[in-house]
Order: sequence, then C-alpha cells, then structure tokens
Amino acid sequence: MASIRKEVSISNDPAVVWDAIADVGALHTRLVPGFVVDTRLEPGARVVTFANGMVIREPIVSIDPSSRRLVWSAETDALSHYNASVQVHAEGSASRVVWIADFLPDRAAALVGPMMAEGLAAMQRSLDRRSGRVPPG
Repeated sequence: MASIRKEVSISNDPAVVWDAIADVGALHTRLVPGFVVDTRLEPGARVVTFANGMVIREPIVSIDPSSRRLVWSAETDALSHYNASVQVHAEGSASRVVWIADFLPDRAAALVGPMMAEGLAAMQRSLDRRSGRVPPG
C-alpha cells in the first residue's frame, strides 16, 4: 500500500485553520478555493468537484476537534482503497498541517501526490491571506 505524507506551514492561528478544515462542506469557499470548485454534502459524506473536473465522493470517517484531526476516505474508480487524515499542529501562533494518505494501487501515487501538493498550496494561500500576516498575491 502506498503512503504519502505532506506538510505545510500556515501563518494563521491553529484554531482558525482547524475551523476551516472541520467545515467539511466548504472546501471550495474556505479551505482550498480554486483547487476545489464545488463541495456538496450528503449524509455521512461530501461530494467534491476538483478544478481538473474530477468528482469524488468522500465519506467522512472522523472529525476530532480535541486533536484537530479530520479523517476521510474516497470512492473512485481510480483507487481501490483511499484513507486520509489531515491534522493541525500549533507552531507558536502559526500552524503546521500534516496530510497523510494511504491508498491502492501503488501506481496511483503519480496522481495522488501532485494533487496533495496542489491542495496544500491552495490551503496555504487561502489561510495565509486570512491571517493578515502576508500580503495577498
């Protein structure tokens, strides 16, 4: 089973970052605008439309405010298994976000890895701008 772990520093307060992540129906407006263009909630899951046109149903496994950790899976023809978590850690008044994805088949790393990197970059842009600590750009 392939596993990818990626991290990003965000210049915003961990509580603010977690609030955006925990708002599972607002990927396209609060967390990763531009990378995700629509999010629709249904019982126990969200249906995510990415900017590249891919649409994936993502069952929500766990939202844990005490550890600031969200866990979800994905249902898609391209993957026989996908489970991921994103967790927010405090770094002083800033945040470190860690995203871990485990999936099959292993060869899907060529798709999953770049999408994770693009998603984290969009998250960083969105949440850094909201912190007021960096200029928009």
